[in-house]
Amino acid sequence: MRFPSYAYDPSTGVATFDYVLDGESPETFTETITFPAGPAPTDAFHRVLDLVHVVAGVSYYKVGAPARIEAPKAVTPEAKALFDAVYSKGLGEYAYVNQLPFVLTMSVDVPGVAPAAAPVDNSGARPLSAVGGGKDSIVTLEILRAAGLEPVPFSVNPNPVIVNVNAASGIPALAARRKLDPHLFELNKAGARNGHIPVTAINSLIAIATAVLHGLGPVVMSNERSASDPNLIWNGHEINHQWSKGVEAEGLLRAAVTSYVGLTEPYFSLLRSLSELHIAQLYARFPAYDDVVTSCNKAFKLHDPTTRWCGDCPKCRFVALAMAPSMPRERLTHIFGRDLFADPAQVPGYLELLGIDAHKPFECVGEVEESLVALTMLAEDPQWADAPVVTALRAAVPPAAWSEADRAAVLTPGGETYVPPAYAKALAAIL
Repeated sequence: MRFPSYAYDPSTGVATFDYVLDGESPETFTETITFPAGPAPTDAFHRVLDLVHVVAGVSYYKVGAPARIEAPKAVTPEAKALFDAVYSKGLGEYAYVNQLPFVLTMSVDVPGVAPAAAPVDNSGARPLSAVGGGKDSIVTLEILRAAGLEPVPFSVNPNPVIVNVNAASGIPALAARRKLDPHLFELNKAGARNGHIPVTAINSLIAIATAVLHGLGPVVMSNERSASDPNLIWNGHEINHQWSKGVEAEGLLRAAVTSYVGLTEPYFSLLRSLSELHIAQLYARFPAYDDVVTSCNKAFKLHDPTTRWCGDCPKCRFVALAMAPSMPRERLTHIFGRDLFADPAQVPGYLELLGIDAHKPFECVGEVEESLVALTMLAEDPQWADAPVVTALRAAVPPAAWSEADRAAVLTPGGETYVPPAYAKALAAIL
């Protein structure tokens, strides 16, 4: 795979990125990213685009999974480390589903080693707060607002759900548009390989480029502690659907941007030390978003703001389970438009989340222990204890599993984080 060139037109904000999959019948692609209009681009902005060019290429790599990847420019060792990880660990689920174990050890060839960029101090500027429409990014936005840090909401390809969440916040937002080459979809329809990619790594770099273009500060994400938890082990490697949301990817991306671009504070996740269950408790304090919040990926694909939760996917089930201990049953039913815990058909899906019938689903859901702790809390709550799903799950969970559910550990902040002091103080104020 090669990366012939990219170009940026400051008059339109449009960047185009070219890709080639070599072979007997080479396939060429051009991706377009439109950035929100801003000042004249700086060298730092173009350096971020250098990283975007290579990392966004995973969308096209997966069509043929070539054994060699040739990056177009010399980069710092930290940037190469990011590239290597994106095309191996970031494609772990893709490798597992397509039975391509060699992908797990992929390395990106670079034409040389670039010196580190001169430092660019961006730490004191307004943060760009990534908004995905779910509870996590809402909590982050409100923490930053309460601390007087004046966040700027940002999203890539905002659909009506995200637009409504931004409207509910009342804060003017920025957005970028990413358009994949239509030829990719033609190949997929014709039977080309397909699968999950580390899209958060791509969107994170697009966010950083936007922040640099507009003279803003760090990009603040809302990735939680459990994002680092793998789904399974395959061929001796951890396979994690959420790898690009995990702390390892966060550290690699930070190091790449700091060394190659020079930003002193490029990117971090404010909620990294928290479990999903803990974040759900914090979300319960912000009922103003109940009519717009969603974390359902199926609903996102519908582009219909009136359908926010499908009610029949791992994400819907997990978020409902995480929220339920922190709010009245009527409020949860209002958010989802149905009472999931009154529906016995939900039981098999919940057994997966609890790690009983299968490995944790390939979805952005919390750890098995989080689900167990949430279930114990529901079992103790009179408003939930007799719900058909709760009753069935209590009977299905083995005694050993109950004993492993450590409520204090799940609800206590901990683990590695890159949150800078001023933002750590903002987080501590709400905990």
